[in-house]
Amino acid sequence: MHDVDKLKTYAFPEPEKKAISSGLKSIIGKQYAPKQHLLLITADDWEEFVVEWGAFQKDTYHLVTRLGGAYDKGIDVACFLTDNGFQGEWHNFQCKYYKGDPLTPRTAVSEIGKILWHVHSGEITAPSEYYFFAPKDCGPSLKKLLLNIPDLKNELIRRWDDWCSKTITSTQAISLDGDFETFVNAFDFRIFKYKPLDEVIEEHRKTPYFTNRFGGGLPDRPPAQTPPNEIMNSETRYVAQLHEAYADHRKKPINEFDLEKDQDFKAHFDRQRESFYSAESLRTFARDSVPQGTYEALQNEMYDGVVDTAEVAHPDGYQRLTEVLKESKSTPLDSNELVHVTRVKDRFGICHQLANENKLIWVKKDG
Repeated sequence: MHDVDKLKTYAFPEPEKKAISSGLKSIIGKQYAPKQHLLLITADDWEEFVVEWGAFQKDTYHLVTRLGGAYDKGIDVACFLTDNGFQGEWHNFQCKYYKGDPLTPRTAVSEIGKILWHVHSGEITAPSEYYFFAPKDCGPSLKKLLLNIPDLKNELIRRWDDWCSKTITSTQAISLDGDFETFVNAFDFRIFKYKPLDEVIEEHRKTPYFTNRFGGGLPDRPPAQTPPNEIMNSETRYVAQLHEAYADHRKKPINEFDLEKDQDFKAHFDRQRESFYSAESLRTFARDSVPQGTYEALQNEMYDGVVDTAEVAHPDGYQRLTEVLKESKSTPLDSNELVHVTRVKDRFGICHQLANENKLIWVKKDG
């Protein structure tokens, strides 16, 4: 008898029963929390993530810029609080990939040594704050050092020859002696800190790129703006087109058509303005919630869906308008991530935005 014949066998269990999955879940699969996602990120993805995170910093700083390469002088992302560049107050964020491992004392101390030398040399001024963060965060040993300033300075001095002297420039080893040693001993090491990855993620959450990168759905959309009583300069063309369509339907010259006396069209007109402002509110929401160009892509999809209806012959401009709005309700917008927050009024409003730019015309010379 073979040994394998002595093995006991067990019935293979059935998977745990769960709620029926949505079609979307079957396409995108299981979602990971942002911090878990960053544990799996590649160096290229990390670079893109840092650029996206930088969009949040632009609301805080006068200028945000990236440096890189062999001559970065120990600077990765420089954030300037004034328009004086390095001559004014600035912050440095050291957020390189670091091979995907938790950031260690050796790597951080080497970077600190680099910027200390370039500040001492007069090539740059010292930042008032210097932060480290990495995809797998700072390791516990580094966190302890950054929370104990005397230990951090002592570690840099103790490890200078091994970790720093040959990593600052490719042309010479930098010794920690003389005026430079005096400079290092007098330097305020309290500027060196770590930025928890959770905090970085929360800042990224406030950019238009968060959902596109991590999923989880768009944030709640605020209520749509209510149209002001007066017609604004931003809506004059689509409003004029509506008046033309109404007059065309009534078979009256536009200068003889009085909307205030035509209650049927007055109610219709008020609804169209509500739709226009609903779409304008969606445009504003998109600016803060999704990558640049997403809303314009939505408008283009709508145009492609309704333009054929707009271009065929209709009895009058109002009939053309009505048919286009009807077509807008069934135009597929599934390829755009805004579809899940787009309402019927937004669809109508996008058509009026297109009319506002003369991309859709209700009254044509040929009818």
